[in-house]
Amino acid sequence: MPDAPVVSVSSGAVRGVREGEIDRYLGIPYAAPPFGGRRFLPPQPPEAWEGVRDAAAFGPTAPQAPYGGGLGKYLPTVDIPGDDILTVNVWAPAGRTSDAPLPVLVFVHGGALARGSAALDAYDGASFARHGIVYVSVQYRIGQEGFAVVDDVPFDLGVLDQEAALRWVRREIAAFGGDRTRVTAMGHSAGAATLTALLARLNAGELFDRVILQSGPMTAQPPRKAGRMSRQVANRLRVKASKAGFSSVEPARLVAAQTAVGAGGSPLGSGPTVSLAIGGEAVPVDPLHALLAGAGRGIPVLIGTTSEEYRLWFVPSGVLTTVKRATLEVARASARVPRRIVAAHRRRRPQALPGEILGEIVSDMILRGTHTRFADSRLHHLTPTWMYEFRWRSPVDQLGAAHAMELGFVFDRLGTPDAVAFGGTDAPQDLADLMHASWVRFVVDGDPGWEAWTSKHPVQVFDGHGAHLEYAPRADELRGLPTR
Repeated sequence: MPDAPVVSVSSGAVRGVREGEIDRYLGIPYAAPPFGGRRFLPPQPPEAWEGVRDAAAFGPTAPQAPYGGGLGKYLPTVDIPGDDILTVNVWAPAGRTSDAPLPVLVFVHGGALARGSAALDAYDGASFARHGIVYVSVQYRIGQEGFAVVDDVPFDLGVLDQEAALRWVRREIAAFGGDRTRVTAMGHSAGAATLTALLARLNAGELFDRVILQSGPMTAQPPRKAGRMSRQVANRLRVKASKAGFSSVEPARLVAAQTAVGAGGSPLGSGPTVSLAIGGEAVPVDPLHALLAGAGRGIPVLIGTTSEEYRLWFVPSGVLTTVKRATLEVARASARVPRRIVAAHRRRRPQALPGEILGEIVSDMILRGTHTRFADSRLHHLTPTWMYEFRWRSPVDQLGAAHAMELGFVFDRLGTPDAVAFGGTDAPQDLADLMHASWVRFVVDGDPGWEAWTSKHPVQVFDGHGAHLEYAPRADELRGLPTR
């Protein structure tokens, strides 16, 4: 291809693909393949190559299983075989006439630390590149390869992978026209949780300058609790919960065992899940505690949720309609949620099912409650925080404003199969225009365009009518709510 762009990084030259006004470079290693002698070790430097490496296709995806329990209808899985899974993908404006470096956006995908890939069509970076942004997406280890809690393996290897990728961006992005001093990291769900862990680190400023946290938990678990999944996987495979034991098992068998152990569980449930573990280099302390104590206050943050996060799990599983009032009461008492909070939810939605109220309370405990505490802890510091809530309700299968529903709008890709499976064919493009433009403004100018967080708790709401600001819209439901 005569106009295919060639860029040189420290490891060698890569040839991308030019499509109209966008150059795309896929599958560039930021670390060596984490298998063989490197398995269950921190990321190692990438191996240099000779000649020009083809960067026209995504690199291999991390070992994983497709979504089960009905989720596969809404959440696709990409399976690209191979060992070279620690790669980044870069989209950049083509044919630039100015030498001024461009702002950078680095995206970390979600998937409950057990699934997901940067190769999903929904995460294509062309929409950001068209606005003069150099966009980077990151692949990292997931599941037991990236988050096993076993003897002789560092905790949270997947977080260390992301740190290595962000350092690669600082080091190499100028070759693609990016400004290494204007890097915004953006994570969704588990990707937001891992970026929260990095934000809580003392060296966060070495990795990024701004951060967008979409629907991500802000806490990690003590090793004993975080290790429940790994211990049950070891028992199922009849190996020791150790580096030697897990290294004796092929990655595909680890994935199969983890899938069997986690069947029926969800990020909102109490079963064993893949979790961030406190301790070690990657997550030395609980991220929320560190943030409340002052960590990360020099970094601007855009943070928020969808209004009905729980529906992604409650609709396919049937929990939405099977939970009874008695079940809700038992769950409320067990979690020590005041009765007045249940009453506040019923006042706002008097026709709500018990399963809907339970889902909202659990979502508040895991997400909105901790987000609000985090934002309040930054009130008296100069670095701003912005909060949003996405409320547009999909007509598909009662999903409403479920977890991940905002992604098609943020990426301005409502017509992709991923987005259509979630939001249908009539999702409002004008809302995508508004939301995408706000994210672009934050990346380019450091301000998404609405009032930053104050004691009045301003929240930018994105719904079927567009965007508007509300003050403390859930105060009665969040006041005195325990968090997880």
